Amino acid sequence: MDSVIQGIGILLAPKTLLIMMISSAYGLFVGAVPGLTATMAASLLIPFTFFMDPVPALASIVCMSAMAIFAGDIPAALIRIPGTPSSAAYTQDSFALTNQGKAEMVLGTGLVCSTIGGLFGAVILMTSAPLLAEVALNFSTFEYFWLAAMGLSATVMVSQGSQAKGALAMCLGLFLSTIGVDITLGFPRFTFGNVDLLNGISFIPAMIGVFGISEVLRNVMQQGGNQYTITRVQAGKLFSGVGKRLYKYKLNMLRSAPLGTFIGVLPGAGADIAAWIAYAISKKASKEPEKYGNGSIEAITDASTANNACLAGDWVPALVFGIPGDSITAVVIGVLFMKGLRPGPMIFQNQPEIVYAVYFAFIFANLLLIPFGWAAIKSSAQMLRVPKNILIPVILLFCITGTFAINNDVFDIIILAVLGVIGFFMERNDYPVAPIVLGLVLGPILEQNFMTSMIKSDWDLTLFFVRPISAFLGAITIAIWFFPFLTPLLERTKKKNNGQVQ
Repeated sequence: MDSVIQGIGILLAPKTLLIMMISSAYGLFVGAVPGLTATMAASLLIPFTFFMDPVPALASIVCMSAMAIFAGDIPAALIRIPGTPSSAAYTQDSFALTNQGKAEMVLGTGLVCSTIGGLFGAVILMTSAPLLAEVALNFSTFEYFWLAAMGLSATVMVSQGSQAKGALAMCLGLFLSTIGVDITLGFPRFTFGNVDLLNGISFIPAMIGVFGISEVLRNVMQQGGNQYTITRVQAGKLFSGVGKRLYKYKLNMLRSAPLGTFIGVLPGAGADIAAWIAYAISKKASKEPEKYGNGSIEAITDASTANNACLAGDWVPALVFGIPGDSITAVVIGVLFMKGLRPGPMIFQNQPEIVYAVYFAFIFANLLLIPFGWAAIKSSAQMLRVPKNILIPVILLFCITGTFAINNDVFDIIILAVLGVIGFFMERNDYPVAPIVLGLVLGPILEQNFMTSMIKSDWDLTLFFVRPISAFLGAITIAIWFFPFLTPLLERTKKKNNGQVQ
């Protein structure tokens, strides 16, 4: 109980509250500007968290991400361009309803559903994370190896587009994680005689480069300005009739909130995956599927509930196992290490006040979403008119300054630039970049636990399947590996059986 009070006390300190307010405004702005992502916003926050205590640093990321995921709905509804990838699933429906003169209905419903989904996710985080942490205390290196392997496999599995391209991106991240001194033997690998590479590829510059610099390059290469015909929203009518719609689609929210949270718990998945899956299930279960894509408020209710519920779910594997649920929690893990904290089951025993502060930060952020979201919608016309020739240089300045400030090392800026260019060309050729970051984070965990397990077992691979939890995680991971090969076979079998029936 003392830890709970201490955590709430730290969170409610005037300085922490001010940081959360500023981060909320920042998240709303980034989410509302088409093309910018919540992950990029989290990357740019890192240099500022360097000067904060752990709780304000984590709370700032919580508030920023909650606001940014919702704010992506604003340009989706008003100009048919999703502000963040998590809003892409229902952009067509949002814009179609706006053209029918229902912009207030779309944004008001989305705002309230996002809040409800976020609060549900926070409750699941508060109840499930401590229970999982107790189980994780019994984990050995065998379980942690399979958990890291499963996280990497799931990252490829849920990658949008080609899974082969997702696997290649993940392998690139794993390769980058091996650069430096060998974990077991202490021998330099892939350094080519460069002293700066002995410490490996620094995670934070890599993160900012892949998401920040590549975003800058992508925006610079795009033709045209940032002038759109923007529908004016009457903020006074925003919540008119929302209660009736929520009551009508209450079962949809009861389905989508736990679905979004569960997807968040899966390592490597994120809010955009949650939104697409919730949208697909909603359409399948709907009594009016013909409205989907042409202006369905039911679709918006489901998907916006799921993507915000996913955010808290993403923190479960990050806090309990030190394995990122998505690219934003990969940033969180980097911040924790920067603060001298090690994510994992022991954080619940050694720093419980920090964990409780994170719990209540989610609740506070989602309650704050209503007034801040209302203000963002009201000022949407001004937010969407920020010229790119001002915005992009500012982002580039933050990327470079923030990267240098972490270690005061010019070599980090070189890493930033190189990985930014790599990320840019990968995205241009439809290669996902998130698996690179997750490969960088999980690579050392995978290698260290594998080598330790092999040394303990005297190179006996069967011991990876002896312990019950290890065998269970191993079976799931191997099933994920073979799933892409089994799917075409199952489809051919199904078609063959249908042909015989006919």
